[in-house]
Amino acid sequence: MNASELLQFLRDRRSLRRYETRAVPKAHIQKLLEAAIWAPSAHNRQPWRFVIIEAATTKERLAREMGARLRQDLQADGAPHALIEADVSRSHLRITSAPLLILLCASLQDMDVYTDDQRNAHEAAMALQSTAMAGQNLLLMAASLGLGACWMCAPLFCQDLVASVLELPADWRPQGMVTLGYPAQTRRKSREPWDSQTLWR
Repeated sequence: MNASELLQFLRDRRSLRRYETRAVPKAHIQKLLEAAIWAPSAHNRQPWRFVIIEAATTKERLAREMGARLRQDLQADGAPHALIEADVSRSHLRITSAPLLILLCASLQDMDVYTDDQRNAHEAAMALQSTAMAGQNLLLMAASLGLGACWMCAPLFCQDLVASVLELPADWRPQGMVTLGYPAQTRRKSREPWDSQTLWR
C-alpha cells in the first residue's frame, strides 16, 4: 500500500454502529488483537489489556448495569426523562446488538513509579495513550477485514461497575469498548481541514 492508498483507506474508515447478526470469525478476532499489540507503547511496557465479549448474557448484563448508571448520572444532572430514556435505550441497543465487543483496559502494573504525584500522573497518562493507540490499530485492522466498528467511551464513566460485571483483575482499568460486526450501514463524514487546526513554528 502506497501513501496515497493509505490516506484513502484512512479517509474511508468510519465509525459504524449497526451490524449484521453473523458472528465475527475467531481468525478475525486474532488478527484484530495481533494488530492492536503492535501499537507503540511508553517504555515498550505494552499496558493494554483486552476482554473479548461474545456471550449474549454477558452483553445483556453489561448493558443493563451500564444503563442503570447512565440513568442515575443523567438524573443527577437534571436531564429530561425522555432524553434519559432515549440515551439509555440507545446505549443498550449498541451493546447488545453487536456480535462482538472488545473492551480495552489499561494497566499500570508495569509502568514506572516515582516519588512525586506529577510524574506518576504523567506515567498513567502514557499508559492511557498507549492503550488508545492499540485501539486505533484495532479499528484499522477491523476496516481492512471488512468489519464495522465503533469505539464507545462509556466504560470510562463507570470503570468500577464494568470491572465488577466482567470480574476483571484489579489492575485492569476499562478505557473504551469497541463494538464490532459485519456492517449493516454505510456512512460518510467530513473532517475539518488540517491547516485550520495546525500551528507552524
